[in-house]
Amino acid sequence: MIQIGETVVSELLLEKNFVCNLNACKGACCVEGDAGAPLEENELEELEKAYPIVKEYLSEKSIAALEEDLYTLDNDGEYVTQLVDNKECAFVMFDEKNIAKCSIEQAYLDKKISFKKPISCHLFPVRLSKLKHYTAVNYAYWSICDDACKLGDELKVKTYQFLKEPLIRRFGKKWFEELELVDKYLNNK
Repeated sequence: MIQIGETVVSELLLEKNFVCNLNACKGACCVEGDAGAPLEENELEELEKAYPIVKEYLSEKSIAALEEDLYTLDNDGEYVTQLVDNKECAFVMFDEKNIAKCSIEQAYLDKKISFKKPISCHLFPVRLSKLKHYTAVNYAYWSICDDACKLGDELKVKTYQFLKEPLIRRFGKKWFEELELVDKYLNNK
């Protein structure tokens, strides 16, 4: 583990290569799993503001689920996005190739809202855990991302490099630059 400020970072972010390959996985991370996407408390209000605009991108089933609750609590008592039929995230939309995409991000790209998407989604395959004095920044291996790891290997892109934008969004540019320095130091040993 690498300590940067008030975080402890898994070395796997520097060791594993990763580049999302939506054509291969079809956005499975938005569909598979036993709970919705983790949400930070400050994101709950963002979802409430975004929902009326995002609604136009959603299926009837998604709208029905979200009319019930935009978010819920998982088994650990943490806020997560609502699911449709205990499967895909209720904010998922499917494109013409049946690839799962985020309706929140689509509304953001269409310049209709200023909230890009929950940080846990933006950071995936990285997961954050709150510890007593630190935030743990961990690489979460999931077999549905094997194609992303292969593409990362082919392109020689490390996980933290692929996640530059969301890591800066969550921790700041100075934090990211320090992570880059650690990577350079470890590679020059």
